[in-house]
Amino acid sequence: MWTHFLRRLMLAIPVLFLVSVMVFSLIHLIPGDPGRTILGPEATPDAVRAFDHRLGLDRPLPEQYLRWLLRVLHGDLGNSLVDGTPVSLLIAQRLPATAELAVGALLLAMLLAIPAGILSATRQGGWGDAAGTFLSLAGLSLPQFWLGLLLILYFAVRLHWLPASGYVPFFQDPVQNLKTMLLPIVVTGLRETAVTMRMMRSSLLDVLDQDYVRTARAKGLPPGAVILRHATRNALIPVVTTSGLQLAGLLGGLVITETIFVIPGFGRLIVDSILNRDFVTLQGAVLVSAVLVIAVNFLVDLLYTVLDPRIQLARGARA
Repeated sequence: MWTHFLRRLMLAIPVLFLVSVMVFSLIHLIPGDPGRTILGPEATPDAVRAFDHRLGLDRPLPEQYLRWLLRVLHGDLGNSLVDGTPVSLLIAQRLPATAELAVGALLLAMLLAIPAGILSATRQGGWGDAAGTFLSLAGLSLPQFWLGLLLILYFAVRLHWLPASGYVPFFQDPVQNLKTMLLPIVVTGLRETAVTMRMMRSSLLDVLDQDYVRTARAKGLPPGAVILRHATRNALIPVVTTSGLQLAGLLGGLVITETIFVIPGFGRLIVDSILNRDFVTLQGAVLVSAVLVIAVNFLVDLLYTVLDPRIQLARGARA
């Protein structure tokens, strides 16, 4: 197993290199001049040229990339072009809120989707299946911004149960943190619940048609034991794959939820960097996002071996 993970780790190095090249190249295709955007439209051409020269923006792109890459290899992601704040500090300030929101939404989705998917698959064509299908389609169809505004109007404005927006770090005030994050987690988690529930249902239906499930039934095992002990465990493998992709997407794609609930998260940092032409911050944020995606894939691989030891044995045989 460790040989496999070491091989995956070595493959991550060229992936990160290609990501850094693509991000650097694509960012410089964005129209507009960073110096003009940051200094404002009233800045003189001499001031803009001095700004670009001071930050090395007037040098050839390959030279700029190599200088940035050398700093990254030494653990320095550079400083923001807007206010000079270290990019690593900006990411450290923004990432915890997004990570809490993404993990909370995924946990909510798993808690709701797995039982609903099992119920829908084992009651195929019945009321449970119809209710699960209806709720999953509703979760996929409802726009997040509309659902978020609706929940704010009802729970914050009308009932005064929860705050409408804002973010309080967990270690600063755990109770207030849970209050501020509950509505964003629900809004994000309901859509992920719909996707996971549909995956769980289809995967379990496929497993229930396998020979070993029929054998377990022929041996006289109770239906609950057949489903929970034999079928559900194997049906969870595609669900884990989907959940890993969902988590990787959420870590960099929660900008709508963060904007609605005024959460200073990682997604808003990326969008603000694009709007301000702060490509140093953008490069660092996207690189960290790529590292997080690779880390999530490692975690998914580890869960594969826990759910199905045959995967580990197969890898060991190939090695």
